[in-house]
Amino acid sequence: MHLELQSELEAAFQRVLASGSYILGPEVEAFEAEFAAYCGARYCVGVGNGLDALQLILRGYGIGAGDEVIVPANTFIATWLAVSHAGAKPVPVEPLAATFNLDPQRIAAAITPRTKAIMAVHLYGQPADMDAINAVARQHGLKVIEDAAQAHGARYKGRRAGNLGNAAGFSFYPGKNLGALGDGGAITTNDAQLADQLRALRNYGSRTKYHHELKGFNSRLDELQAALLRVKLRHLDAWNAARQQLALAYLDGLAASGLVLPVVPPWASPVWHLFVVRTARRDALQQHLAQAGIGTLVHYPIPPHLQPAYADAGFQSGDFPIAEQLHREVLSLPMYPQLAPAALQRVIAMVTVIANKVKQSMTSSAVAKMRLQ
Repeated sequence: MHLELQSELEAAFQRVLASGSYILGPEVEAFEAEFAAYCGARYCVGVGNGLDALQLILRGYGIGAGDEVIVPANTFIATWLAVSHAGAKPVPVEPLAATFNLDPQRIAAAITPRTKAIMAVHLYGQPADMDAINAVARQHGLKVIEDAAQAHGARYKGRRAGNLGNAAGFSFYPGKNLGALGDGGAITTNDAQLADQLRALRNYGSRTKYHHELKGFNSRLDELQAALLRVKLRHLDAWNAARQQLALAYLDGLAASGLVLPVVPPWASPVWHLFVVRTARRDALQQHLAQAGIGTLVHYPIPPHLQPAYADAGFQSGDFPIAEQLHREVLSLPMYPQLAPAALQRVIAMVTVIANKVKQSMTSSAVAKMRLQ
């Protein structure tokens, strides 16, 4: 990806180097305007990373100690950490197994008088069912925050992620669909008051130099990263389209593999940050694929409620069985816009062969065990 854009990226670097402006300068301002327009939102506020984006949204809305925030039980831990760092309590809700995303039908049962917001994650680049989530939020007077860290450009009923709730947090970690060459993040919103508050919070609580109205943070999108992101933003739709074609090929080619494949609702247009399959023999499949020279990853092996970081919350194995099963079974196959057609077909062929061998091995083992009994 970076080799393709080398001349454009180098030109952006030289532009920043020559400008003498390296913090909250014209590149950040320009990127904020361009990314807000891309998402269909009125405002964008660049921050240091995706975790800060989510935490600062909560703080901007005054959500903190004594408050609760609904979060998915199935997500990367950053979603939960944002709530914890804001001083509030993450309250997990099970996902829909088919889509990996928050189950709107389970949210109401988790709401208490202390609940202030719902944080919906567009996991793996597929949008959550935002109309249903927003309906629950309106009924209970809650804010809706999108964790859109993996969903740059994803659409829900024609509208892009980042414009589907009260505010959205994005990550520009290098591996994202829109990634910087280092850490970076942004918040999009249509709420003018929130945007103004966030600009102060990210900059030591200051709107005017050396005048500090709030106990703020140092969480500013770097001027250089903003310039590089501006280059990449121009290519994002083409990259996402390439990912979508790869996903269609995977769905077609792996139909006979015996794996549980991703399900895309008719209202969703995912950007396939990850292509995630499921199997009860995940570890064996991953090991055999590695031996065949095919790299895979597990996003994520341990759900947040079972991480040592949340041992003090009192959760136990079995508390969220759907999320726990997903974390035992998920496997991410190679997915990036530059994946060559021949390489893709080799992955599909090897995954199909190895998945069926692993399945047959499991069946033979079960039969042998029954005979011994």
